[in-house]
Amino acid sequence: MYILIDAVFVGVSTYLPYIFRYNRLSLPQLLKIGSSLNLPALSSYSLIFLFWGIMTVLFLANYRLYGTNRELSILGETQLIFKSTFFSSLIIGVVIFLSKTFIFSRIVFGEVSISIFVTLSLWRGIKRHTVRKLVAAGYNNLNVLIVGAGKVGKNLTKEINEHPYLGLKMVGYLDDFKEKDDGYDILGKIKDFEAVVRQKFIDEVFITIPSERRLVSNLVTKGRGLGVSVRVVPDLYELAIGGIRAHSIGFLPLLEYYDRGIHGADLFAKRATDICLSGLGLLLLSPLFLILAIIIKLTSKGPVFYLSERCGKNKQVFNFYKFRSMLKDADKMRDGLQDKNEMDGPVFKIRNDPRVTRIGRFMRRFSLDELPQLWNVFKGDMSLVGPRPPIPDEVGEYEDWQLKRLNIKPGITCLWQIQGRSEISFKEWMRLDLWYIDNWSLWLDLKILFKTIPTVITRKGAY
Repeated sequence: MYILIDAVFVGVSTYLPYIFRYNRLSLPQLLKIGSSLNLPALSSYSLIFLFWGIMTVLFLANYRLYGTNRELSILGETQLIFKSTFFSSLIIGVVIFLSKTFIFSRIVFGEVSISIFVTLSLWRGIKRHTVRKLVAAGYNNLNVLIVGAGKVGKNLTKEINEHPYLGLKMVGYLDDFKEKDDGYDILGKIKDFEAVVRQKFIDEVFITIPSERRLVSNLVTKGRGLGVSVRVVPDLYELAIGGIRAHSIGFLPLLEYYDRGIHGADLFAKRATDICLSGLGLLLLSPLFLILAIIIKLTSKGPVFYLSERCGKNKQVFNFYKFRSMLKDADKMRDGLQDKNEMDGPVFKIRNDPRVTRIGRFMRRFSLDELPQLWNVFKGDMSLVGPRPPIPDEVGEYEDWQLKRLNIKPGITCLWQIQGRSEISFKEWMRLDLWYIDNWSLWLDLKILFKTIPTVITRKGAY
C-alpha cells in the first residue's frame, strides 16, 4: 500500500511540473482540456519519469521506509526521504547528462525533485502522526514483559509509559527477589518465563539483567522458540553514550559505544540559528532592556548588569551577563548562607534568597534577568539551547562523567529548564544535559525553545 501511494505521488510530482512548464494553464483549465495539451517529447520524458519513480522507491526501500518502525520520528523519516530523493535525482541527472538524447528542461528537473520530496514528506508525516494517535489510543499494542524489577526495570517502565506512541503495553515483571511491586504485578520468577509468555500472550520481552550472561542467553533462546521479540538493556545504559555500532572479529560479535557529538554541518546550522534568533531577539527586546535597566537603577544601588565568570565549551571561561537581581556585592554574602542551600550537588540556590531585590524577584519569576545572555549567544560564548553555564568552583566539584556537559557551548535554556528547573535533583539535571548532547538535532533545539515559553509563563520551578 505504501509503495502504491508513493507511486501515485511520484507520478503527480513528475508530470505536473512538466505539463505546467509547457502550458500556461490554471488547474481547472488543465482538467477540462486534458487531450489538447502541448506535451513535447512526451515519450522521452515518460521514460525518464518512470526510471525516476523506480529509483526513488528503491532508495526508500533501502532505508526501510516500507516497514513499520514506530521508533522512527517524523523528522527522522523526513531526513531519510530527503536522502532518497537526493540520490535518485542525482542518478537521474547523470543519466540525462550522459544520454543527451533530448533536451531535458532544468526548470522541470528542479521542480520535480522538490515536488517529490515535499509530497512524500507531507503524506508520510500525516500518516505517521495518525498512526501514532491510533497506537497511543490502544490500537495494535504489544504486550510487554520485563525480566528484572530493579532500578533498570523501573526506569524502562517509566520510559514506556512516557512514550505511548510506541504501542508497548506493560503487563508485568519476572523477578527472583521481589514478590510485589507498586503499579505492576510480579508475575513470577525467571524460571516461569515460558509459562508467563504463553499465559499473558507476550509479544515483547525486555531483559534488564544483562550481567547474567548465561541466564540472558537461555532466555533469548527460549524467546525465539516461543516466537516473541527479545531485547536486552546493555550493562552501560546509564552512561551518556551517543550511539552503538555492531562489529565482529571472526565469529565474536562486538558492540562499540561512541560519542556522536555535534560536528560539521550540524554545528554550522546550530550557530547560524543562534546568530539569527539572538540578533532578532536583541533588536525586538531593546525597548524592554531599556525599561528594566531604568527600574533596576532606580530601585537599588549597583550596576544594571551582573557579570560573573562562567565555564563554557572545553572549560573556557567567559563573562556571563544577567540583569542584576540581587543586592550589590551579593556574592560576598554567599558564604554566610551556605547552610540554607536547597539544592544537592555543587549548586547554590535558595527559594527565598534574602539577597534578591523586589524587582529582582519579579524578573526571576519570568526569567527576564536572563535576557542579556542573548548578547553572549550573539558573541559566540553561548548557544540558545545547551547546558546551563556553571561557575568554575562548581566545575571543580564535578565527577568525571559530569565533565562531558562542557563538550558543547552552554545555553540559555535546556531540558533542565523545561523539566522543572530547581524541582529536580542535580544528578538528574546532569543526565538530562548529557542526553541532550548525545541526541542533539536542530528539531530538538526548536522543541526546547518552544516548550521554554509556557515554562517561563507558568513560572515552573523558578525562584
